[in-house]
Amino acid sequence: MLLIDEATKTGETTSEGKKYIRGDEWFLDGHFPGNPVVPGVILCEMMAQSSAVIIAEVSAKSTPYFTGIDKAKFRNKVLPGDTFEIQCELIKSRGAFYFIKGKGYVDGKLCCSAEFSFALVERE
Repeated sequence: MLLIDEATKTGETTSEGKKYIRGDEWFLDGHFPGNPVVPGVILCEMMAQSSAVIIAEVSAKSTPYFTGIDKAKFRNKVLPGDTFEIQCELIKSRGAFYFIKGKGYVDGKLCCSAEFSFALVERE
C-alpha cells in the first residue's frame, strides 16, 4: 500500500517525500462524513514510507518492520487539495534497528511530527 507520490534521498541521513491529496483516497471515506481529513495514522505511514529511501541500501535484502512510533503530534489538518510535504532524518542506528524523525508540512505549516523505529529483518 504505497501512500506517497515521491520520495528522494537528500543527504546521507535525510529524505523528503510528497503526497498530493486528491480527495478520492480510500482513507478519506468516512473520516469524517462531509468533512474529509487525512487520518493521523495515515500521515505517520506517509512519513515512514518517505524515510525508507534513507535505509534503502542497507535494507535491499531485508524488510523494514515498524517497531515503534514515539512523540507523535498532530498540529494542523491535512485536507483534499493539499500537498503534504515530508522531511525525514535518521537519528541513529543500532544493529538492525533504525530510528528516524519525521515532520509533515502543508504550505510551510507543520502539520505533524513523530519518531519511528524500524527493525530490518532479512527475507528468506
